[in-house]
Amino acid sequence: MSVAHDQPRQKRGLFSSKKALPYLLSLPALLVCIGILIPFVTAVWYSLQRYRLSQPWNRGMNWGENYLNFLSDPGFWNTLKVSLVYAGLTVGLELLLGLGIALLLQKRSRINNAVSIMLLMPLMTAPALAALMFKLMTNPNFGILNYFAQLAGFTDFRWGASPHTALFTVILVDIWVYTPFIMILLLAGLRSLPTQPFEAAALDGVPRLQQFTRITLPMLMPYILTASLFRLLDSIQQFDIIYAMTQGGPGDTLMVFQVEAYLNFFQSTNVGRSAALLIILWAITFFLSNIFIKNWLRLRDRARGEV
Repeated sequence: MSVAHDQPRQKRGLFSSKKALPYLLSLPALLVCIGILIPFVTAVWYSLQRYRLSQPWNRGMNWGENYLNFLSDPGFWNTLKVSLVYAGLTVGLELLLGLGIALLLQKRSRINNAVSIMLLMPLMTAPALAALMFKLMTNPNFGILNYFAQLAGFTDFRWGASPHTALFTVILVDIWVYTPFIMILLLAGLRSLPTQPFEAAALDGVPRLQQFTRITLPMLMPYILTASLFRLLDSIQQFDIIYAMTQGGPGDTLMVFQVEAYLNFFQSTNVGRSAALLIILWAITFFLSNIFIKNWLRLRDRARGEV
């Protein structure tokens, strides 16, 4: 009798554990979501306040005044312009360079595999450390890049110290660090493409350029969009390279969102304005990521023949 009574209990215990398993597996994702939402909600709350660390007695709700002040603030519009220009230039140039390198290394061989591994070395370097390395190499007294610039005829090339060349300097560092990321993604995409369309095109005598524009590029577009999305979200939130090189200067030449929010918080102690800048940056990244994801889904459906 005891055995007969134990079997239903075991079955009920097993059944209940199977029902609870999906909830247990989703628990880590729920904890991560909570960990993300807590600082996000806190930032939204601070962005609606008049809050300076140097004036704690003057803290209070201003209900969006921080956002309204941006509309008439030339500094904010300069920050928006610099952030978008920086993101657009870095992502565009890195895509071109990454795609070109991936095409050169597309054929599987020991040499190409070794070169692709070597090209990943800049990606292993911390961006702030890479910026400090370039800061030393562009030093006007002993920098090797400054020496090569003088050999090329640029006798007074001031790199990050001049408003005219500061953007070029930080973009150069960004390209050196992050081009391998795009290269390895596109290289994986190129090597995973089916060979039948290319063999048929070669038999028909289709030129290589037309093969690239009509076969390779359309089939590679989901990989290009994926790499562009990751790099765009990172570039528009850039902080370490720019702050380590120029601290947002000279003047406000490189005053991107993250740098201005950092300076507003730690120098001006204006917590409300700093939080509002970060919320606007989140809104921009959310909007851009939605555009990229919708295009990626459309390309995926087209590849499956569903469109």
